[in-house]
Amino acid sequence: MAGHSKFKNIMHRKGRADAARSKLFSKLSREITVAAKAGMPDPAMNARLRLAVANAKAESMPKDNIDRAIKKAAGGDAETYEEIRYEGFGPGGVGVIVEALTDNRNRAASNVRSIFAKNGGNLGETGSVSFMWDRVGRIVYSAEAGSEDKIMEAAIEAGADDVESDEDGHTIYTAYDQLSDVAAALEAVLGEAQSTQVAWRPKALTPLSGDGAATLLKLIEALEDDDDVQNVYSNEDIPADELEKLAG
Repeated sequence: MAGHSKFKNIMHRKGRADAARSKLFSKLSREITVAAKAGMPDPAMNARLRLAVANAKAESMPKDNIDRAIKKAAGGDAETYEEIRYEGFGPGGVGVIVEALTDNRNRAASNVRSIFAKNGGNLGETGSVSFMWDRVGRIVYSAEAGSEDKIMEAAIEAGADDVESDEDGHTIYTAYDQLSDVAAALEAVLGEAQSTQVAWRPKALTPLSGDGAATLLKLIEALEDDDDVQNVYSNEDIPADELEKLAG
């Protein structure tokens, strides 16, 4: 659920992803509940809920958990969550965008500010970072979904804007207001995606290495570990060999 997918994929290959599965399910459940509460509790009639359910299924979240999260909203006993965006800078001037869903604005702000301060970062004002990013639709497929040429052809036919492919998989970008249509067209050809979401894409990357890179990754992990935080995006450019070393 972050912008730094290469590091996350390396961590997953090293077997560390399972340790955070229950926390991930909790965050997916929260997004499902908020989406269901904001619109119809039927995924067929609610685009945001449809995406939230698809992402939960892609992470192998049990159907009972998904149904429970939807029923919680439909029953009217769900907590009221507020969507908040925080923006700041990590080591080396790397931009960081944090999206939170919280039932306590003061707690969330205090925690996020503290995490930035303890890990070489600075929390900024809203808009201090996001002007350097684009709001896009992002669809992720595993490497097994097909070759780079196959994914590119499918993306063009579906009306996507761009594709990035590497050994870890394929990331397809589209206009955020066309995400549902493009995702549906891709699913018809490639099958279910690993994740489909409205995301932030940096216009430029910030080179980072050494101690700064290690500190930034600690900052990102600490933010992702916070219960109120849903997504973290960052625009660092760390060499692949150094990422492997840091993940080890």
